[in-house]
Amino acid sequence: MYSILKRIFDFIASLIALLVLSPILLIIALWISIDSKGGPFYKQIRVGLNGVEFKLYKFRSMRVNADKQGQITIGNDNRVTSVGRFIRKYKIDEIPQLFNILKGDMSVVGPRPEVPKYVALYSTEQREVLRVKPGLTDYASLEYIDEQKILGQSNDPNNTYIKEIMPAKLALNRKYIEERSVLTDCKLIINTLLRILN
Repeated sequence: MYSILKRIFDFIASLIALLVLSPILLIIALWISIDSKGGPFYKQIRVGLNGVEFKLYKFRSMRVNADKQGQITIGNDNRVTSVGRFIRKYKIDEIPQLFNILKGDMSVVGPRPEVPKYVALYSTEQREVLRVKPGLTDYASLEYIDEQKILGQSNDPNNTYIKEIMPAKLALNRKYIEERSVLTDCKLIINTLLRILN
């Protein structure tokens, strides 16, 4: 029953949000296109439910082909555009993932989907997080909302992510899987909105 209710909520919430936010999304898309070379959207392969890969949508916050220099963003990364800094601060770059939710690739609440490069490093135990549909937010998203700043203070950001941040986030992902319920999801949605608007 929980899974059915969750999918109904995801579909209705994402559809309504896209309709209500459509004028703002258009403005942001135009702003990005004017600010720097390239289209307004960015697509990246992520790993979803049961290890199936899908294309995740985001507003482009970095210069074109910036991901060829690495898939994690650190501190005041010079690959991030001026508009990109603003939309990242308020998580506006994540809004296009409402299309992923509408399609069924993602849920509003669930472990953040990771890129294949890092999923390949998961232990058998850690791969349990792939048993549920990935989402926009969960415990790990809230705990590491300033992940970019943390990595910016590291001498070896990639190693810090793999050895410290990723295992901690996966542990929180598993905590969510154990505690998931309608009430837990509602609390996480509210807490996420409060953190973003704070």
